[in-house]
Amino acid sequence: MSSQNNGGGRGGPWGSGARPGSDMEDLIRRGQDRVKRIMPTGSPGSVIVLAILVVVGVGAWTAYYTVPSDSVAVVQRFGKYLKDVPPGLHFKIPLGIDVATIVPVKRQLKQEFGFATPGATDPFQSPLPRDEQRETQMVTGDLNAALVEWVVQYRISDPVKFLFEVREPRETLRYVSESVMREVVGDRTVDEVITIGRQEIEAEALTKMQALSTKYEMGISIDQVQLKNINPPKPVQESFNEVNQAQQEKEKLINEARRDYNKVIPLAEGEKDQRIREADGYRLKRINEAEGDAARFSALLAEYSKAPEVTSRRIYIETLQDVLPSIRSKIIIDEQTRSVLPFLNLDPQKGPQP
Repeated sequence: MSSQNNGGGRGGPWGSGARPGSDMEDLIRRGQDRVKRIMPTGSPGSVIVLAILVVVGVGAWTAYYTVPSDSVAVVQRFGKYLKDVPPGLHFKIPLGIDVATIVPVKRQLKQEFGFATPGATDPFQSPLPRDEQRETQMVTGDLNAALVEWVVQYRISDPVKFLFEVREPRETLRYVSESVMREVVGDRTVDEVITIGRQEIEAEALTKMQALSTKYEMGISIDQVQLKNINPPKPVQESFNEVNQAQQEKEKLINEARRDYNKVIPLAEGEKDQRIREADGYRLKRINEAEGDAARFSALLAEYSKAPEVTSRRIYIETLQDVLPSIRSKIIIDEQTRSVLPFLNLDPQKGPQP
């Protein structure tokens, strides 16, 4: 395990808890001026006392440090890892014996590829000017070219591995991200990359980046991979825009057709169910009526077998009771004389007439 500090290379965004050098120089200078006024100038004792005061002042100044709420401090003693320190005010052995490196483990960090955000404090967040255009140029699986811009959001999950296992983990993460994105884009056609395959690319790239980060023991957890602008090369950009518009028009028509389908089909399904229920009701009605008629006929047949004349007479009379009330003008013929009886008006409103 090497005691590599993150201050090398392109610089680090996190300090170690020490105050700026100008403040320290001013403090030492003021102490020297006070000692010169107190002690005689040029005497050996004054030089020794001055040196002791300087050492004590520097030691007191470097004996404490503050860890922010979103960070932890990794303490090294003579370059060897000692412990992790939680947020708050802490003390350490001064004069460079203990060195505290603050690591923001709760802060979400990001790296941008193909573009740069002005004012970024992390030197590895944005690409170098010479790499900004190069890292966006990719070849797709159908041997076409595309300009891909993306963002990787990550957190420091293990500050010890982040500081000591890899020489410069943030720079390594940039290389890993670019390598994985080129691999994922190279497995798809240019139409998939520009139009319909963005979510699949993001998910696959996230999985592979996290796998490599774990394999290299970088102490980094990848939260999200988000594709930004994906464009074809400028010579063919106009044609690709037309294809993209056609794809959007296709999706629009499909959505409209689905909307009409969802509007018409449920209504037809409801009418179908209603018709089926009506048919079932009519079927049950006819079955019950037929069964009732059959039962009545069976009962009538049994009575007819016992007394045919009486039963026939009763049926005749019941039939007349059902038919005659619906006839307004009636003519009755006597069966014995075969003569027509006088007209008998049975209208209930007018009463019988001779």
